[in-house]
Amino acid sequence: MIANHDQSKQLPNEIKSTFKELKVLKHLRKAGITKSFGFTCAYLFQLIFCLIFENKNWFRTLESKKSTDIPAKDAVYRFLNRSTYSWRRFLLLLSAHSIEKVSKLTNHERIKVLIVDDSSYDKNRSKSVELLARCFDQASQKMRFYKGFRMLTLGWSDGTTFMPVDFSLLSSKNSVINGVSQNIDKRSSGYKRRLEALQTAPEQIPTMIQRAMNSGIEATYVLMDTWFTHQPLIKEITDQGLDVIGMVKHLKQRYLMKGKKVSLKELYSLASPVQGKKGILRSIQTTQANGVPVKIVFVRNRNKKSEWLAILSTDCSLSEQEIIRIYGIRWDIEVFCKTTKSLLKLQKEFQGRSYDSLICHTTIVFTRYIVLSWQNRCSTDQRTLGGLFYDLCDEISDLDWAVALGQLLELLQDVLKESNKRIQKLIQCQLQHWIAGLPNYIKVYLPISVCES
Repeated sequence: MIANHDQSKQLPNEIKSTFKELKVLKHLRKAGITKSFGFTCAYLFQLIFCLIFENKNWFRTLESKKSTDIPAKDAVYRFLNRSTYSWRRFLLLLSAHSIEKVSKLTNHERIKVLIVDDSSYDKNRSKSVELLARCFDQASQKMRFYKGFRMLTLGWSDGTTFMPVDFSLLSSKNSVINGVSQNIDKRSSGYKRRLEALQTAPEQIPTMIQRAMNSGIEATYVLMDTWFTHQPLIKEITDQGLDVIGMVKHLKQRYLMKGKKVSLKELYSLASPVQGKKGILRSIQTTQANGVPVKIVFVRNRNKKSEWLAILSTDCSLSEQEIIRIYGIRWDIEVFCKTTKSLLKLQKEFQGRSYDSLICHTTIVFTRYIVLSWQNRCSTDQRTLGGLFYDLCDEISDLDWAVALGQLLELLQDVLKESNKRIQKLIQCQLQHWIAGLPNYIKVYLPISVCES
């Protein structure tokens, strides 16, 4: 853990360098997440950030032998529950800076996309969580109801690296179990996010995209699945200057063909067959009922070959293969959701009742993913994000003996200063021979002054 006397000394070396590269703590201060006294917000942020790599939750950490070196429980929960901190601004600053660094590593002609998706945020064992609602999980095979929230996420991808940009934990006006706390300051960022939680996803998506664009994040397309590819939302996004690629469901929405309104099934029968392209059945250019021109590609359903799936694109200049290839990038956000829940302990690490604590912890989990994504992009080996995560866990476990070894060498130096020059020269000579024979992975943990002496 992060020792009380040195707030960054026990951060893993890889994380420490990434924090500096991505300027994580600078963005934290720029977002106004600061304190005037007590443990600094930067220290508390790093403390929570590193919990996952210790394989411990906050309760077990407080029960361990290291409890004397860390803040009390109240200090951390006050940090999590603070409604005045603008966590959205911090995440936008961090993701925009990280995306800018990633973009420098790729060709400028490479397609960059924004991806929208929602997933379940379970709180089934909770009763008193603020804005807790009864939600329906349409993505689950069981088609179940659960207590919790819907996590609407906006992410950026270039087909290789995914970065979360923004999110909202959606409650429900009709099925909410607990309302908004009466003690919250209505001028705060926390209150504004509570109001957003009672909005629908289509109401929030255009605003989320606009915030990302205002932050300097560049993208050409917005990718969505069938739950969001509706004509009013498509028109709002195209009015912002972005094209949409998404899968379309068999709904009541109509398309214009030679002055007539037709359904998606009727459009399939009117579409021209595509020859010599495996899996692609037909394609057609048409216009939505609201006047937006689109190109729809019909592909075979792998799970049920007698059926077809329809992929819509507002960029009619793209070929059928290119539309399908770009839409395939949308899978990055599914990997992101799986990683945050299974490896990074989203939903499970802290059990707070305040809506602010959920927002704060989710932002820290997203920061963990950004750090891992950047390391994965910069590394020359073939490690996956999961492999990087477990390597950092191993490094954390090595830090205790590394710090102890460094303290032992510092103590030896202090003793040398009190001895005569002849003994000093003898011991320093032996110490240099011993350090020179150490493996490199041990040398990196030693103080620079010791290695150079």
